[in-house]
Amino acid sequence: MIVGMTRRLLPAAALVAAASLTLAGCAGTAAPGASGSSEGGDTLSIVASTNVYGSLAAEVGGDAVEVTAIITSLAQDPHSYEASARDQLTVSEADLIIENGGGYDAFIEGLIDASGTKAPVLTAVEYAHDYPGADGHGHDDHAGEEHADETPAAADATHAGEEHADEHAEEDGHDHAGHDHIEGFNEHVWYDPHTIAHLVEDIAHELGELDAERAETFETNAAALIERIEGLETSLEAISAEHAGQKIFVTEPVPVYLAAAAGLEDATPAAFSEAVEEGQDVPPATLLEAQQTLRSGDVRLVIVNAQTGGAETTEMTRLADELGIPVLEFSELMPDDVDYVAWMQQNIDEMSGALAG
Repeated sequence: MIVGMTRRLLPAAALVAAASLTLAGCAGTAAPGASGSSEGGDTLSIVASTNVYGSLAAEVGGDAVEVTAIITSLAQDPHSYEASARDQLTVSEADLIIENGGGYDAFIEGLIDASGTKAPVLTAVEYAHDYPGADGHGHDDHAGEEHADETPAAADATHAGEEHADEHAEEDGHDHAGHDHIEGFNEHVWYDPHTIAHLVEDIAHELGELDAERAETFETNAAALIERIEGLETSLEAISAEHAGQKIFVTEPVPVYLAAAAGLEDATPAAFSEAVEEGQDVPPATLLEAQQTLRSGDVRLVIVNAQTGGAETTEMTRLADELGIPVLEFSELMPDDVDYVAWMQQNIDEMSGALAG
């Protein structure tokens, strides 16, 4: 059920063509690749807050897991989703829980507390290099490889998930660090392939802890997925080689990690994108500053959130069209008929094409 939202979601009818439900909703249907049973033991149940994390879990777990994603529709907003009793039952039966954290999907915190689950919880924001609550554990590079050409930010990425289940389950419940919104932190970390690669490593680790007989399979699946994610990073490096330092404007901070990895500079007035994300009116002076930013001639690309809209977003899109600046729409949830890597690659290709003009 959706309660009153501060963010202004676009009408569901306008989004139907963009996405159908690919992973399981609250009914608990198996995700693609999950059969409900497998050799070597019972199927493991994974609950993900959104279909983005559900997709990653399904690819790592293969036919050994059944994945339920609670948020699967572009017409739903994880920021303000009100969980149901059915969601609570689903979480109570989970062997592993994957959330975004950072205040994005805070409904998961209530479900974990209410259900009394002791399942390990992986929180994606804790893998981001700029996460303020990082505990100082250093990430190993993907699959143990040395990436000498990584940016300092990526090299300093923190591995807040290394403590695994013990970190998340305490005698009287779970530690929910990473749930509350953190001022100045961009919680849309699934748009950072490097962060996601480290999350994938820990998904495989946790599944291996739960089912040692299939641990090697999980690690193999994760390694294959990480290799594909590294292909995204290669594509982003190619954009950076051609367009590093060029400026973009975003109506919300959803794609900022991806743009930064491509060497692009976010020229958006912070007060503008923050107000739009929170569903608040943009102050007149801030709107004027945003309009002047587009009129400066320095902005090469505008990216808007395909799932939300409002007068300010409409105005900036109109002005960009008037000025001949390309406008792209990126969504928060994964569209139908693609997996995570294919979705991100599509976004990267669209950025590259728009910048190439």
